[in-house]
Amino acid sequence: MDNQRLFLFVALSFVLMLIWQAWLTDYGAKPAPTATEQAQTGTPATSAAPSQDVPAGTVSSAAPAAPAVAAAQAAATGGQRIRIITDVLDLQLDSRGGDVHTADLLAYPKVAGKSDEPFRLMDDAAADLFIPQSGLLAPGAPDHHALYSTDKTEYRLADSAQELEVRLHWRNAEGLKVDKVYTLKRGSYAITVRCEVENGGAQVWKGSAYEQLQHGEPAKAGRFGISTYTGGVIYSPDEKYKKISFDNIAKQDLSRDFSGGWAAMIQHYFLGAWIPETTQTSHYFSKALPDKHYVLGLVSPEISVAPQGKGVFTSRLYVGPKLQDHLAQVAPGLELTVDYGVLTFIAQPIFWLLKNIHKIVGNWGWAIILLTMLIKLAFYKLSETSYRSMANMRKLQPRMQALKERYGDDRQKLNTAMMEMYKKEKINPLGGCLPIVVQIPVFLSLYWVLLETVEMRQAPWILWIKDMSSADPYFILPLIMGVTMLLQQKLNPAPIDPMQAKVMMAMPFLFTVFFAFFPSGLVLYWVVNNTLSIAQQWVITKRVAGNTL
Repeated sequence: MDNQRLFLFVALSFVLMLIWQAWLTDYGAKPAPTATEQAQTGTPATSAAPSQDVPAGTVSSAAPAAPAVAAAQAAATGGQRIRIITDVLDLQLDSRGGDVHTADLLAYPKVAGKSDEPFRLMDDAAADLFIPQSGLLAPGAPDHHALYSTDKTEYRLADSAQELEVRLHWRNAEGLKVDKVYTLKRGSYAITVRCEVENGGAQVWKGSAYEQLQHGEPAKAGRFGISTYTGGVIYSPDEKYKKISFDNIAKQDLSRDFSGGWAAMIQHYFLGAWIPETTQTSHYFSKALPDKHYVLGLVSPEISVAPQGKGVFTSRLYVGPKLQDHLAQVAPGLELTVDYGVLTFIAQPIFWLLKNIHKIVGNWGWAIILLTMLIKLAFYKLSETSYRSMANMRKLQPRMQALKERYGDDRQKLNTAMMEMYKKEKINPLGGCLPIVVQIPVFLSLYWVLLETVEMRQAPWILWIKDMSSADPYFILPLIMGVTMLLQQKLNPAPIDPMQAKVMMAMPFLFTVFFAFFPSGLVLYWVVNNTLSIAQQWVITKRVAGNTL
């Protein structure tokens, strides 16, 4: 296997990966559609029977039942929207269920340059359904269809305040009182959610709390768009980070107990997560609902509340961007939702380096350029070995062509003669392979770092590049990248096989087309890396060409 074949293998593997991602996005297997029994966007249950989107009673032996009184009230009276505004979040709760139904991230515009239109992460619209839900599992207790009341319909974090508390109330005729309390802090996307139970009855109350995330079928990306994972994730101290895809949820319900974990629904750049108290053992579950909606959540241990006594369920809800430093402070392992895949152990140090370079230069485009230069410098000696081997092979091209003409289609004799020539000239045809193979994991890791970093979203570089996470609007960077690939091929020894030579010549044009739809940050990295490679290879080729074999 010579250097050209290795390069061809790597290039084709990369292209096949992109084609596979696009195919999965457009034609991948999806859960079989089921008959619609009830819209799952917050519509209240109309009977005392439990709703399909209420988790089964896995901790308590008593079957969970939606309260008849609350269900009847909700059916007769529509919920009321309650707005909560902090410095980073603009939320709308619905009094039916007392849950977040829309979540706007004020620091992240939907479109670059339009700060008055923030990105909406959570929405109860049927097409983009993504909402957190919570409630209690016990006969007569409120689930996420129950009707709550509140003192005001708008709450706003004061300029001088560091914390905002929003309290919702629910009562029944048997003396059970439940308050759902949201506590939001300045600059934080983590919301503390408390469910305070006050037992005004004559009997001991027993019940559990549940928190879940409900997500609709994600929209398809463009045919040439880069597809990132959208779906469920759970984290446990033993198994660490584990994806629970929508396809897996449709095939089999999750049922697992552990402590110190969390459950999340993630998408490109953003996530929603429920984080229980670390000391409690929670039951994690999933469920596929009609209309291609998917639920992932957890149930707390059961507690007992004596007559005239009080009990509290506490958890945290994260609604925001994948900022690794912030996520690591919210919960152990939450930073892993910035999904670098199996190369996380390499990608994390690369991101750390990129972040610290950005602190110095203040621009993500220049940070990418400097990072690429540092990586290239780190692999300078390995690259030098590879390019020296290519240069020596290039000097042998006339003699290799003569051998091909001499032996024609007799591949065995041709290979034997070529190996004898390599041995005589003391050239290892595989000398350039190992350095390239060693660098592949690093380059793939950097690819995922640039793709997953939310800080790159809508980050400008210079001139016409206003968003490093979007494709170049004028295709200038992809064209430059194609030219650099073409120049680099000119420095490499041409393949003897005519068919292989044609494929190699087509690669720059094929990559130019693919990279035209890539984020500018990724294309910029490739351009800089190719340019540095060309400079290094040109110098080494000139040096080798000055020596006779």
